[in-house]
Amino acid sequence: MSAPILHGGGITEAAATYGGEPGDWLDLSTGINPNPVALPDIPVSAWHRLPDRHLADRACMAAARYYRSGTRLPLAVPGTQSVIQLLPRLVAPGRRVAIFGPTYGEYARVLAASGFDIDQVSSPEQLTPDHGLAIVVNPNNPTGRAFSPEELGGLARRMAGVDGLLLVDEAFGDTQPGLSIVPLAGAHDNLVVFRSFGKFFGLAGLRLGFVIATESVVSAFREGLGPWAVSGPALVVAAHLMTGDTLAVQALILERKAGLDAVLRGAGLRIIGGTPLFSLVELDRASRLHEHLCHRHILTRKFDYAPSWLRIGLAPDGAGDTRLAQALRDADLA
Repeated sequence: MSAPILHGGGITEAAATYGGEPGDWLDLSTGINPNPVALPDIPVSAWHRLPDRHLADRACMAAARYYRSGTRLPLAVPGTQSVIQLLPRLVAPGRRVAIFGPTYGEYARVLAASGFDIDQVSSPEQLTPDHGLAIVVNPNNPTGRAFSPEELGGLARRMAGVDGLLLVDEAFGDTQPGLSIVPLAGAHDNLVVFRSFGKFFGLAGLRLGFVIATESVVSAFREGLGPWAVSGPALVVAAHLMTGDTLAVQALILERKAGLDAVLRGAGLRIIGGTPLFSLVELDRASRLHEHLCHRHILTRKFDYAPSWLRIGLAPDGAGDTRLAQALRDADLA
């Protein structure tokens, strides 16, 4: 297995390097809603017992309505990273994997470690009959590039023509529901969709995601994960929140995004991409700015493959925006 990828959220390591207590840092390194929603009451039985079938059924039916998956009942999984680890089971040996990138690095890491040749592509025209799996993160992390559902449907048909699968990772799809291909999933037997629960609701620590796919794919993931993969409390939370009103959650995210972008533009930074949960900026001294902000206990996300990029997530409130703005004023961005 290759070396671990450095992701956002490493506050403990950052504090060990630059000082301060982790709780004193402003973490802008992730694409997670910085204002977690209120948790529902969780019955003691959900903590006491192994997850009963009725809890999973209730959560998955709520997810079906929330994601508009029709007759395809989503599978609850302990975070989408858990099923990324199982992707090698879905691809025939000897076939190549195409990843629309640059994007979330765990896909290439996991599949390459299992012996698959990886091709980073930027357009459907680069797909060949050798590709047994194509992976699209939509909207993309970190660039924000997005394909329409119709474009993704065409891509699924293209892959079906070579007996290949299309995986669409909609980890940031809650904030842009019009981009989701899930309502069209029933028309494509070779389509697999991953959805993340924790980013939109601000509950990443719950470790919960969903898979929408045909029964054969769902069964492969279910077998690979083993019994009781998702905790009872996570299932209770999902069933409650996915049947509630999420308009206020969406509105606050968009408000926080507007605050972030105003700060970045006010500092003269060039925004080149993003989603409602983060912005991507480009500047020659990105690494220097990243370190400058670390000295002020503000963590952003830099990229080894794109040294001029910084991904900056949302602050929880106006005070966080002000703190970032002050730190940027103190930086040498020339």
